[in-house]
Amino acid sequence: MEPKNILVLLLIVIAIVYHLFWFVAARERRRAQRAADGDIRPRGISLVIAFVANFFDTLGIGSYATTTSMLKLKQVIPDERIPGTLNVGYVMATVVQAVIFMTIIEVEFITLISIIGAAVLGAWLGAGVVANFSRRQVQIGMGTALLGASALMILSMSGYGPAPGEALGLEGPKLALAVGISVVLGALMMLGIGFYAPCLIMISLLGMNPRVSYPIMMGACAFLMPAGSVQFIRKDRYDLRTAIAFLIAGPFAVLVAAPLVDAIPLFYLRILVLAVVFYTAIRMLRSAATERKAAVARGMTQNA
Repeated sequence: MEPKNILVLLLIVIAIVYHLFWFVAARERRRAQRAADGDIRPRGISLVIAFVANFFDTLGIGSYATTTSMLKLKQVIPDERIPGTLNVGYVMATVVQAVIFMTIIEVEFITLISIIGAAVLGAWLGAGVVANFSRRQVQIGMGTALLGASALMILSMSGYGPAPGEALGLEGPKLALAVGISVVLGALMMLGIGFYAPCLIMISLLGMNPRVSYPIMMGACAFLMPAGSVQFIRKDRYDLRTAIAFLIAGPFAVLVAAPLVDAIPLFYLRILVLAVVFYTAIRMLRSAATERKAAVARGMTQNA
C-alpha cells in the first residue's frame, strides 16, 4: 500500500473513532440532563449556513469566519457556543476535504507528511508558547505579514520577484523553512487564526503549484480538529442541534465544490489565493483595531 493511502486510511479511522465518541458522549449527556426528548432535528438555517461555509471552505476561503458571521447575524446559537459547535460539527467536512484532495491531487509524500506533522506539533505546543503573546499582537503581526506576502505574489504574477512555481514537493532548505513555518501556523491555530490562507501563500511563494496546498492544509486541519473537538464535547461547550446540521450539510457541500478546484485554471487559482490572503489580512487588522478600541473603552470605564 502506498504511504499516502496509509495516511488517508489512518485519517478515516480517526474520524470514525471521533464520531463514535461524540455519539456516546452526546447520548450520555442527554440522559444525564433528562433531555432525551429534546428536539435535535437540524434547523433549516443551520443546514444552509453549513453548506455555504463549507462550499467556500473547499475552495480555500475558510469556514470559520464565514460561519461565525452567519450564526451571529441570524442569532442561531449563543456566541460562547460558536467555537465548540464549529469544531465539533465540521470535523467530518474537513476529513472529507482531506481525503478527496490527498487522493486526487498529486503531492510529494515527504513534503505532505512533514508539513502536516509540523502543523500538528505546532498546535500541540501552541497553548504553552503562543499563549504568551496577546491576541492583538498576533493579529497585527500576521495581518501585516500577509499583506507583505500578497504584495510579493502580485509582483510574481506581474513577472517580477519569485516566479510562480509548479513543483509538487520541496527539499533541502525550502522544506526546512516550510516545516518551521507550519509549526508556527499550527500554534497560531490555537489562537483562532486560520491555517488555510497562510498555508496557501507559503506554498505559492516557496515555488510549489498552488493546488498542492489543498491536500496539505486540509490534511493538517483534519488531523488537528478531532483532538480539539473532544475537549468541547467533554465540557459540553457546543450546541448539539446545530453541530448535527453541520455534520450533515458540511460534507455534502464539500462533494459539490471539490470538482471546481481542479477545474479552475492555474492563473485564476492564483487570483483566488491572492484574494483569500488579502481578505484574511484585512480581517485580522480590523479585529486588532476592534480589540484595541474595546480595551480603551474598558480602561475609561474603570477609571471613571
